[in-house]
Amino acid sequence: MNHARLETILAKLKDRNINQMIISDPYAILYLTGRFIDPGERLLALYISGDGAHRIFINNLFTVPEDLGVEKIRFNDTDDYLSLLCGCIKKGEPLGIDKNFPARFLLPVIGRSGASRFELSSICVDEARAVKDEDEKEKMRAVSAINDQAMARFRGLIKEGVTEKEIAAKMQDIYTSLGADGYSFTPLVGFGPNCAKGHHEPDNTVLKEGDTVLFDVGCRKDDYCADMTRTFFFKKVPCEKHREIYNLVRKANETAEAMLKPGVRLCDVDRAARQVIEDAGYGPNFTHRLGHFIGLEVHDFGDVSSANQAVAEAGNIFSIEPGIYVDGEVGVRIEDLVLITEDGCEILNSYSKELDIVE
Repeated sequence: MNHARLETILAKLKDRNINQMIISDPYAILYLTGRFIDPGERLLALYISGDGAHRIFINNLFTVPEDLGVEKIRFNDTDDYLSLLCGCIKKGEPLGIDKNFPARFLLPVIGRSGASRFELSSICVDEARAVKDEDEKEKMRAVSAINDQAMARFRGLIKEGVTEKEIAAKMQDIYTSLGADGYSFTPLVGFGPNCAKGHHEPDNTVLKEGDTVLFDVGCRKDDYCADMTRTFFFKKVPCEKHREIYNLVRKANETAEAMLKPGVRLCDVDRAARQVIEDAGYGPNFTHRLGHFIGLEVHDFGDVSSANQAVAEAGNIFSIEPGIYVDGEVGVRIEDLVLITEDGCEILNSYSKELDIVE
């Protein structure tokens, strides 16, 4: 058990007058124990308490290290495992509940545990995960460096007559050759008008001269996720309109990154990038939030959007990814991951953002 992370979560719970919680999200459990278990339909629950009586409930189907730093309660499919879980819950006291705790477990716990009230408390875990410690920062730097190297290799796959699917099919091997453990998400590859579809999945579209090529890609290394987008032009110098769109997206990206530091409201960062695009008349063509938090999951809790008035904190890592999408014609997105430092930000991606014509 990572005790520093655990103590942060317990302190946040205490601020809400809660002294016990059930954590069931496998990524939250990974964050605390260093072990990822996908339970499928089975119960997986980490019970934490201010008095230190922590326990993790794990089906015997799953093999885990002998020492997770927390008492293990093992059970079989036919055991009354919810009675085991309810038996450790302090009666007459509030109980924090994980946002991902399935109703098939939650409802019986509500009926049988004797807790005084039940409160959605994942925000305590989410807020802790949003501020990366030094180990997490190094892992995010490492996985982002692999993603940079991979992007250079992916550029080399851009050849006349190739299909989106053919390029996407080669990306896994490239990541593996660079030391990644696999994808952080299925790669998005788009040619020409397909780039105007925000999350276009690769199909049999054939690359032709004059197309834009959009790669939104990420890998995973040591449990942490990378994510980056670059947009290229194939063979032909882009027309004035498409060049303008590319330069606007890059300017929006760099404008947002230049203002990042602790204390800046995330909605103001979104506003600054969006203003660049709106002032040029393409406001309706920027159809999504500016960014999302990232770490153990490619979309951790938290975002950079007009609705989020929270301020950036040192240790936050999130994407900055403005885009302009002209339906049926062209789409451009440029995305970096950024780490908020004590006095500014560190851009975790170094792959060039210069307008790139692939010959």
